[in-house]
Amino acid sequence: MFHQVRPWAERGFAPNRLLEITPEFFDAVLTRLRALGFSIVSLDEALARMASETEQPFAVLTFDDGYKDTRDFALPILEKHRAPFAMFVTTGFADRSASLWWIDLEESIRLLQRIEIEILGEKLELPTATPEEKNAAFAAIYRRLINGPEHILRDVIGDLAQKAGVNSATIVEDLCLDWAGIEEVARHDLCTIGVHTLTHPRLSKLSESDMRRELAQSRKEIESHIGRPAEHLAYPVGIRIAAGEREFAAAAELGFASAVTTRPGMIFPEHARRRTALPRLSINGNWQSLDFVEILLSGVPFAIWNRGRKVA
Repeated sequence: MFHQVRPWAERGFAPNRLLEITPEFFDAVLTRLRALGFSIVSLDEALARMASETEQPFAVLTFDDGYKDTRDFALPILEKHRAPFAMFVTTGFADRSASLWWIDLEESIRLLQRIEIEILGEKLELPTATPEEKNAAFAAIYRRLINGPEHILRDVIGDLAQKAGVNSATIVEDLCLDWAGIEEVARHDLCTIGVHTLTHPRLSKLSESDMRRELAQSRKEIESHIGRPAEHLAYPVGIRIAAGEREFAAAAELGFASAVTTRPGMIFPEHARRRTALPRLSINGNWQSLDFVEILLSGVPFAIWNRGRKVA
């Protein structure tokens, strides 16, 4: 799982750095994958290999959200390695109708010297003058919002952005591909375009009807732009509180060939029965180390994390 691949701009306050790696590290990861004997395959090929119970190790490269840097920095490296990849598109980012709320939160805290907000009846007064204070404030706010209702998360961050003078639409315009850009990438022979909903919500926080609309309507819009089926899904946020059995069942009923979470784990033949609840290995920008990547690729950390279960 990747998000942004771009040159690093040094800064003391970067709470979303875990979602960002450098092009050089991305190149090194692909080189190490191949050196370790992994085949880099498309999602469709991965599903076929899963069903055949192949012993040959394989990896699928997935990019969430639809960032410009997937095209500008990651794609030349993917071409160099002839590595297939999947890019999961949030339609609201492509048409500029949705916000990158986690980046809005970061930018709001970056600009404010002090924050006074109320979250679910709890009043918070947080100093944000230094990078250390800003990091602490981001963690405190994120921790309270991520488990709560979707509308509270959006309202609180929206209010903060307004106070700080943050323009959400400009952030999306600067960072995300528009439909012309997505159509351009979709034509590439290495690319599979997948679905990442309309507005990037935590689906489990929505009503059944709203959740299904996020899945079905976004798929319809994407297919109308790329001119072919979009059969694969990535759940936004993707942790347990964001996508669960209801969402897994809905994805299957709506005909998705696969759906990926952000739950940590490796793929096993047993996942052939759980194709809409697949785990992913996150390449985290906070630790851009090939040694760490190799440890993760061994599967040992996930075996411990998942208490020995192949399918958690």
